[in-house]
Amino acid sequence: MAGAERGWPVFLMHGTPGSRSGPRPRSSVLYRLGVRLISYDRPGYGGSSRSPGRRVADAAADVAAIADHLGIDEFSVVGRSGGGPHTLACAALLPERVRGTAVLVGVAPAGAVGLNWYDGMTEANIRDYGTAESDVRVLAEQLRLRAERTVDDPGFLLALLVAQMTEADRRVVAAVPIRRQLTDAYAEGLRRGADGWIDDVLALRADWGITLTQIRTPLRLWHGADDNFAPASHTRWLAGQIPGAQLHVQRRCAHFGAVEVLPEILAWLTRRPDRAPVRSDGGR
Repeated sequence: MAGAERGWPVFLMHGTPGSRSGPRPRSSVLYRLGVRLISYDRPGYGGSSRSPGRRVADAAADVAAIADHLGIDEFSVVGRSGGGPHTLACAALLPERVRGTAVLVGVAPAGAVGLNWYDGMTEANIRDYGTAESDVRVLAEQLRLRAERTVDDPGFLLALLVAQMTEADRRVVAAVPIRRQLTDAYAEGLRRGADGWIDDVLALRADWGITLTQIRTPLRLWHGADDNFAPASHTRWLAGQIPGAQLHVQRRCAHFGAVEVLPEILAWLTRRPDRAPVRSDGGR
């Protein structure tokens, strides 16, 4: 956890791959926003045990259990990249507890009607997600090799990604603090192997276990127009499926622009008009 102890609780769902230590605003920014930011490792990442066969929908039960443990009744959720679908799962399955949600550079379901899922995506992502459908054993071996290299050299994975990035993303990761946060997050998430990464890829390409049209919580969808890891067409498709979703596709931004826009999104989540004040004990 980070930020204001008695601030509005917001769960931050990390990307794929990633960990609870992923990029986030400085503590001073979170205090100023009045946010209590809560992150956790999805099963198989970092210090979290693997849950073979997990679905995107399972994230809702994990978030609910953590909130119960912390004595939190109501909260908001924001997710980046592979964390986006898991955020939508919370919105769909915890409507009585989630008061606002935001998805940054998320992806659409594999069976999205009318969407060319791979169009505009990097060759590496097309290869990985395609292999998830054709040969899981090959996918697992490829990701395990990358995970081992990343643990040995924390800059390895980021270097692979930089080679595929648009100019907009290279500008973002050129900042030393962001590069350090990314490399630390990858190394922590993969320190015990690639299980979380493998299971994320499989879960994202399988049935999510939720119904998008039933989401009623206030939702903001943000995407960089130049994103080539998770193309903006995915978020446009999501906006067409979820009633009342607010869509913002930002020019001259790409995938890692989600790191820069996060403070603005957190400010929106704390301003939700239907959100009740937090009690002095940090509960609801």
